Amino acid sequence: MLKTLSNKIELSKRVESLTPSSTLAISAKANALKAAGHDVIGLGVGEPDFNTPEYILNGATQAMKAGYTKYTPTGGIPELKDAIIHKFQEDNHISYQPNEVIVTAGAKYALYAAFQALLNEGDEVIIPAPYWVSYPEHVKLAGGHPVFVEGLEENNFKITKDQLKNLITDKTKAFVINSPSNPTGMMYSEEELKVLGEVCLEHNIVIISDEIYEKLIYTTEKHVSIASLSNELKEQTIVINGVSKSHAMTGWRIGYAAGPKEVITAMTNLASHAVSNPTSIAQYAALAAYDNKAENERIYHEMQSVFKTRLDAFYDLINDIPGIQCSKPHGAFYIFPNMKNVATMTGFSTVDELVEVLLEEEKVALVPGSGFGAPDFVRLSYATSMDVLVEAATRMKRFVEKRL
Repeated sequence: MLKTLSNKIELSKRVESLTPSSTLAISAKANALKAAGHDVIGLGVGEPDFNTPEYILNGATQAMKAGYTKYTPTGGIPELKDAIIHKFQEDNHISYQPNEVIVTAGAKYALYAAFQALLNEGDEVIIPAPYWVSYPEHVKLAGGHPVFVEGLEENNFKITKDQLKNLITDKTKAFVINSPSNPTGMMYSEEELKVLGEVCLEHNIVIISDEIYEKLIYTTEKHVSIASLSNELKEQTIVINGVSKSHAMTGWRIGYAAGPKEVITAMTNLASHAVSNPTSIAQYAALAAYDNKAENERIYHEMQSVFKTRLDAFYDLINDIPGIQCSKPHGAFYIFPNMKNVATMTGFSTVDELVEVLLEEEKVALVPGSGFGAPDFVRLSYATSMDVLVEAATRMKRFVEKRL
């Protein structure tokens, strides 16, 4: 007699262990309200509201007309690799060879592939909180164990040497650093990076340095890549970057990683089975993005100017809301205010609950900080127009004041 099979498909344990994206969850609720005809303001988006510049669009069009619509090498077309190598040399003062660079289907996949290439079952990865929502999930998918360390608000959300050292065990394999940070907008200084780097070298810990927001800085500080500080740190670091934020190309899905050739080779082998190659047309668009230095500088300056103006105005508006405590970010395009006092003052038991009711009543969608490992906070994106930011702050203030 045949065994009766259950009609329920059993999912893998690694997929079931994943935490749903708080960003996507709030977006789904906001979209449902919009579909019902409500005037919803969404401050959850993590992408520039600029269109991709014309010179990049032209590069893609020319590539299509020239027939560059076929498979490419898994690790990226040689011309784009060369352009990325030149970018690292010019911007970050780091020298790489082509076999030390991989072009990927977005910087997110570069991170995913790096963890897959590095981690064995039970390996630990130290992740400073607040953190970007996908870091711990990538670690879990690779069989690793995320270990969190809190970057305190009074230290601009940055961790210290002692905090890092205290978490290292014989299972520690890697350490993640994101500067400028999503969600806080904070930046590590050169001296702070040196100190953390020394700890990693001492304990043979791989550094994953996510530098996707390096061009979006609104102070006199300069972005510093930890891989640029010494040859030893370069050999211990995998740098993650891409064109999504710097060139308003989020939908094109072009990122890249640079690091030791053994790791990059392993990531390339993985990608060959997972995605074959990044989209050919998008690669040529990215090549156009990096090949035109004058246009590059123009778009960097334009975005920095616009985002800084918005940040300055929106930061003042947010701090005018009763109960809010907020550090001013230095980069990226997010504000990360502490809403714990606001929740207490307005009768909510958690900030997540406040965020949910704010969306229902005032139709303002924020991303709760719980998804970033910081449940007392919310993430607000100012990658939208000034009119929208003013209206959002007005609604938030009204929401709080009517409950006081």
